[in-house]
Amino acid sequence: MTTKSDPDFSLTLSDWQPATDLLADRVVLITGAGEGIGRELARQCAGHGATVILLGKTVRELESVYDEIVGAGAPEPVIHPMDLAGARPEDYITLAGALDEQFGRLDALVHNAAMLGALTPITHYPGERWYQVMQTNLHAPFLLTQACLGLLNAAGDARLLFVADEVGRRARAYWGAYAASKAGLEALMQTLAAELETNTGIHVNSLDPGAVRTRLRTQAYPGEDPNPLPLPAEVIDAFLYLLGPDGRTHTGRQFTRTPEGRLIG
Repeated sequence: MTTKSDPDFSLTLSDWQPATDLLADRVVLITGAGEGIGRELARQCAGHGATVILLGKTVRELESVYDEIVGAGAPEPVIHPMDLAGARPEDYITLAGALDEQFGRLDALVHNAAMLGALTPITHYPGERWYQVMQTNLHAPFLLTQACLGLLNAAGDARLLFVADEVGRRARAYWGAYAASKAGLEALMQTLAAELETNTGIHVNSLDPGAVRTRLRTQAYPGEDPNPLPLPAEVIDAFLYLLGPDGRTHTGRQFTRTPEGRLIG
């Protein structure tokens, strides 16, 4: 199992092809599954055999993903509406209890949902908005992970994957709560990886997929031409690699998918 102390990892993703049954019979929970990367990841995980738990705040979007998955003949997913900005600790416990009753385990948890918040100097950052961003981007992943650790451990060979951003690894001016929350997410990932490495089968990593044509990217860069950016479907290969059998060889790593299609970390 590789950790951050091992030699740097590099893979040309075009040289790696996911097997059709890569995630067969696995149960995968994805937050922010209604749009963008989360939506495409849910579709592709299901297409490779997984039963996907679709978690998001907009029921209409989740139902649309559900219909696409079922229409493609993939395993029937489960819809779980939840607004992470307003969810309480007991809501995550209730979700974990429902998953335990239905599946008895959780093979993968992908923390994809995120709120951008305000791009403004700290001096003028609205306190309420700061709280909302932290609640969605950092507190929610902590509470959901804590509630699901028993289910992940029951799987025997599980994945815990945090979707990262470059500003969480090297912050920039005006990125405020978003940068701080993403930096906190990296620390949470590393803490969990260290705690879970020796006595569980849970493999914990973060992945920065790079600049992708999503609604959040447009919010952050409203003047940018989105056309040169890859669509979510073009970066999912990195996620599938880490969620599949090859992912068991890594834990505690900060991965990046480069524009050239390499997975490094």
